[in-house]
Amino acid sequence: MRIAQLRQGPAVLDGDVAHLLPASVGDLIGLGLERALDVGEQARRTPAVPFTEADLLLPYRPPSVRDFVTFESHVEGVRRSIDHASGVPEAWYDAPQFYFTNPHALYGPGEAIPRPLTSRALDFEMEVACVVGTELRSAALEEAEAAIFGYTILNDWSARDLQSREMQVGLGPAKGKDFATSFGPWIVTADELPSLALDCKAYVNDVLIGHDNLANMHFSFAEMVAHASRDSVVLAGDLLASGTTGGGGCLAELWGRHGAQHPPPLEPGDVVRLEVEGLGTLSGSVR
Repeated sequence: MRIAQLRQGPAVLDGDVAHLLPASVGDLIGLGLERALDVGEQARRTPAVPFTEADLLLPYRPPSVRDFVTFESHVEGVRRSIDHASGVPEAWYDAPQFYFTNPHALYGPGEAIPRPLTSRALDFEMEVACVVGTELRSAALEEAEAAIFGYTILNDWSARDLQSREMQVGLGPAKGKDFATSFGPWIVTADELPSLALDCKAYVNDVLIGHDNLANMHFSFAEMVAHASRDSVVLAGDLLASGTTGGGGCLAELWGRHGAQHPPPLEPGDVVRLEVEGLGTLSGSVR
């Protein structure tokens, strides 16, 4: 089931038509996957409403957004570019690492994001995120797997020049990341994706920049969810992102490998398009 927030209201999508839901997308997620599927099936019996791509809005507002780093090749390439270091830290293999990003600076499909005023090294990051449908505390792996409601595409926009400087303090990314995160165009429920070996492609101004497969994640989404909940709490609706794919899932990885900013940083007017098999297409421009 594809669940979206349209200008017309929250809806289940069926081809090029929609069926409006009786509750918000956030409330639907809070029901858990099984009950949400029942509500969705009931909605499909109601009259269809036409929609276009322009009607798609931010799917919902998650309570929190955790961004992980689960692709080994991405870590290696970006460390050269941002940290001026080589290889992958040994500690990276211990557990899926993450940081919290800003849940108040979220952008939906097709929205233009603002380039930070002092940044001249703007980058995109191609990711897939899971949506949690159940509150968890110190969850076992099986419990974490069962709590995954669905998946969506995420773009973790990054100001690499700001990030490189601030990470020298040792606290991780802050102003280099907190200005914009895009996700959408909808949520695909977990039952629709028995396999997560999904083809992922990133384009800038229609030029293919990155290509990878989600199966190359070192840690699974269930491992991410379980780790996030350890000695803590994960709420229904929390969004947990895979981290950037390898194979050019961001510009900084390529900068690290090339030893130069090639392809160049994003500029106002540039359009980034992320295509993930089974999840659709998420586009966004720079303003």
